[in-house]
Amino acid sequence: AGCAEAEGRGSMASQAKRRREDGPPDCREEGADEEDSELEDEEDDDEDDEDDDETEEEELNEEVNVEFEAHSISENDSNGIKKLLQQLFLKAPVNTAELTDILIQQNHIGSVIKQAEVSEESDNEEDADEVFGFISLLNLTERKGTPCVEQVKELILSQCEKNCEQSVVEQLDKLLSDTTKPVGFLLSERFINVPPQIALPMHQQLQKELTEAQRTNKPCGKCYFYVLISKTFIDAKSNARKKGSSAQKKELMFSNAEDEFLYEKSLLKFSYSVQEESDMCLGGRWSFEDTPMKPLRTVMIIPADRMNSIMDKFKEYLSV
Repeated sequence: AGCAEAEGRGSMASQAKRRREDGPPDCREEGADEEDSELEDEEDDDEDDEDDDETEEEELNEEVNVEFEAHSISENDSNGIKKLLQQLFLKAPVNTAELTDILIQQNHIGSVIKQAEVSEESDNEEDADEVFGFISLLNLTERKGTPCVEQVKELILSQCEKNCEQSVVEQLDKLLSDTTKPVGFLLSERFINVPPQIALPMHQQLQKELTEAQRTNKPCGKCYFYVLISKTFIDAKSNARKKGSSAQKKELMFSNAEDEFLYEKSLLKFSYSVQEESDMCLGGRWSFEDTPMKPLRTVMIIPADRMNSIMDKFKEYLSV
């Protein structure tokens, strides 16, 4: 499923009443009767359309209970992770295939979200392996020189140059270049229909894995800073966004609700527009309560020593 809607969404849409397709109209004599019947047909069609819209809306608003569970990242998850990375990067020049391969190789770090039980009625074996979300971390300092890592850094820096003051660009460049204080690229992606509560256990597990990796001297261990690219949006009609301004926080909305807590604790942050690159299926429907939304990506740098207080916020707001 291109947009990976939760189980049940596809069948709901197919259950929606389809508009009746009438055959060719009967031959009638020209005159008033024909005009009357045309008016009646138009009224019937309008009523059918209204009925269809109401039925589809009711059925699409139905709640479907789907249980998710976390698994270690494996080779089988390659396509699912790549799809989620494409949803994040859109048309940015980042080799998502190479990035996916690295995340699979270092599978002592990170988890994927899958459906706990796949319906027995499903004939598709791939359903059991469908990835609804994942979390992982890529140590940009350790992986220096790897093409996709350099592409991620170049993307962040080039967007910073376009959207921030020079002092912020210099601060970011220095931070990404300092080999004595490794920077980890935090990746936490999921499809729009997966509830935010799942983020809490996934972030907790990732923090445990990072601590263990540091203790056993495995890749991805100690990081002093985390960099995150978050999917965000603002009201398309709003012109309040100023260059490099943190005042935009009031109007920023986060696709992953928990990213707001990371944003609040970040050392450095800026947003850039991806409106030209957005695709309905990859980016979701960019409207909120019928308000047209402008899709952005918000880059934030979070000091690693602030993660404990961020995790406390997660617990406060995301505990089931």
